[in-house]
Amino acid sequence: MRIIYVFILAAFLAVTYATRSFTIDYERDTFLMDGKPFRFVSGSFHYFRALPGSWRQILRTMRAAGLNAVMTYIEWSTHEPKEGQYVWDGIANLEQFIQIAQEEDLYAILRPGPYICAERDMGGFPYWLLTKYPDVKLRTYDLDYLREVEKWYGVLMPRIQNHLYKRGGPVIMVSIENEYGSFSACDGRYLSFLRNLTESYIQNEAVLFTNDGPDQLPCGRIPGVLATLDFGSVGNPDSYWQKLRKYQAKGPLVNAEFYPGWLTHWMEPLAQVATGPVVSQLRRMLQQGANVNFYMFHGGTNFAFTAGANDGGPGRFNTDITSYDYDAPLDEAGDPTSKYFAIRNTILEFLPDPGVSVPSKLPKMNLPPVKMNRLGSLLSEQARQILAKYSLSSRRPLGFEALNQHSGLILYETQIPKALHHSDPLTIRVDTLHDRAYVHVDNKFVGILSRETATYSMPIRLESGTAKLQLVVENQGRINYNIANDKKGILGAVTLNGTELLNWSMTGFPLENYSQLENYIDQFSGLEETTGSVKIFHGEFNITTDNIYDTYFDPRGWGKGVVFINGFNLGRYWPLAGPQITLYVPRHILIQGKNTIVVIEYQKEVMQGTLINFRDQAILNGP
Repeated sequence: MRIIYVFILAAFLAVTYATRSFTIDYERDTFLMDGKPFRFVSGSFHYFRALPGSWRQILRTMRAAGLNAVMTYIEWSTHEPKEGQYVWDGIANLEQFIQIAQEEDLYAILRPGPYICAERDMGGFPYWLLTKYPDVKLRTYDLDYLREVEKWYGVLMPRIQNHLYKRGGPVIMVSIENEYGSFSACDGRYLSFLRNLTESYIQNEAVLFTNDGPDQLPCGRIPGVLATLDFGSVGNPDSYWQKLRKYQAKGPLVNAEFYPGWLTHWMEPLAQVATGPVVSQLRRMLQQGANVNFYMFHGGTNFAFTAGANDGGPGRFNTDITSYDYDAPLDEAGDPTSKYFAIRNTILEFLPDPGVSVPSKLPKMNLPPVKMNRLGSLLSEQARQILAKYSLSSRRPLGFEALNQHSGLILYETQIPKALHHSDPLTIRVDTLHDRAYVHVDNKFVGILSRETATYSMPIRLESGTAKLQLVVENQGRINYNIANDKKGILGAVTLNGTELLNWSMTGFPLENYSQLENYIDQFSGLEETTGSVKIFHGEFNITTDNIYDTYFDPRGWGKGVVFINGFNLGRYWPLAGPQITLYVPRHILIQGKNTIVVIEYQKEVMQGTLINFRDQAILNGP
């Protein structure tokens, strides 16, 4: 009987799959779903920027806005953070995300890159590519790179296949690369390789596409693949479509990245986009019969060390803030904004009402101030013994990638030649610093060198008996756009008054293993061994209410650093730079009873017993 049942089920699925199709009718300039004209209005939401407990709420709120699809990047570094070590659970549970989207009546559009940009560290590439192949030419027909992409797709694509539309899943489209037309390499052989590789898995079970700015089509489009555009609320869409038609005479019009907001860097005003022009541009595109995807509809958060950076030109390096709120229709916590409701009203003029009520804004909570206990410096012997991943020596400094370290900090130390002891002051210079160095002389913090401010030299004074120079170097995020091999650490000579310093020791603090921090806190002896920067603070707070809500970590009064709550790395804080002040604390990492907080303050002298506050509102537009 069971065999008969299995046979009937298999036959039913075969008939079902045979009737399901998602294709393009080029003559009628439209998509066809099961042979009938179809248009999508979609929103970008990256699963790796929100905790899984919030996925359903956010996706349901997107559907309630009238959207019929969700678009997400797939981030290689999230799933293979170390070579050959794959992660598919928690925030990396891509298949669960796709399944929830389908349950919430949304089609899915996947963008596997392998390069995604997305304001993420190294544009979503795993850092270890630069360790394994120091001279690799990413996004080109470089054989080492192609071999790794082929291996990655061999792991990824079988997980996607079962979710393709023709097989009963929600995935209707899959992208090839990402805005390749703006990349200087313009390597047609690479695009052909990636097209053939992707087609070998997707075949005709979903539509393949590329996306580029209107002026980037010559290098970005791929023959035989649907070309789509990206543009925001500025400019006339008619002129953009005309540029598309020069290269793709027929087919559906698609704005795959319609920008209702924009990204923000540290040390610049919060990027905000007015709602009026967004709604006006949206209405015009929908009147033209275009397909539209909002980038972003929900931005979320760059937790831990995932935020990237941008090369702003000679002497300019701009790092992305931790929040990816993006001034999107759904804010960082997933709550609808006034922009959301204006967009929803417009969409429902053109698409049927899904009959889904807009979920209410979730409550947020204040918490009592938390007293923080100072537990020494990263330069102390205790910290080195417990928190360091490695300690080794080299004639000249080695960078993060050469040391196989993703992020966090590296402590570089060398003896100061006795011949320089009587010079006062000395000028230290670090050639090719990536990205920020906290300078110490004999464990005493004396200043900061910074790639962001193009500050590569400074005077230092030596005290009697001075012997050691120490540089704690921070990786602030690898460049994500117009990607280069943005290696981190000290990548050139370090000189004092023009004399190169040699014979360095390097101690790595990736800050990836929270259990090491727990061990350090448990074993801390109470001895303050150094006046250096990079101090470790620990505190505890209790939640006594039955209902736990999101809150916001408020580090005003602190300088720059990183914070962990219950072992979860919230990301970088930097209220001294702004505009982001608070860090979003998802309710899913909080527990009833005792919660722990660990703050690693990089630069400011913060006193024992200083308070940390949690508030019920975000501050993203601070000074």
